[in-house]
Amino acid sequence: MAESPDLRALPSLPRDEEGPVFRAPWEAQAFAMALTLHAQGQFTWKEWASRLAAEIRAAAARGEPDDGTTYYEHWLAALEKLVAEKGLLSTAALARRAREWEVAARETAPGRPIELRRGPE
Repeated sequence: MAESPDLRALPSLPRDEEGPVFRAPWEAQAFAMALTLHAQGQFTWKEWASRLAAEIRAAAARGEPDDGTTYYEHWLAALEKLVAEKGLLSTAALARRAREWEVAARETAPGRPIELRRGPE
């Protein structure tokens, strides 16, 4: 069984007194995916925190501002890389899913939920 995630190990995590906060639904979904994969034993919390920290450091090295608005972009990048490294999903499958998401987002009217159609595997 996987150890319980220690959210305090993620000092940049946007949060309020009740816990993590999200600016958009995709942020909550990325958060939930990482916690679910961890709970399934796909990676340790130490692995996760290390990968996320590396993504944040890489962004800083590129000169990206650290104003908190891009935190979940780093979270998603870390998740994608860790999933690929662990062989849970191929890089090609991740790229295909990203393209499907972009198409669905473009085709969705403002204010409507985005419905992602499942493409061929």
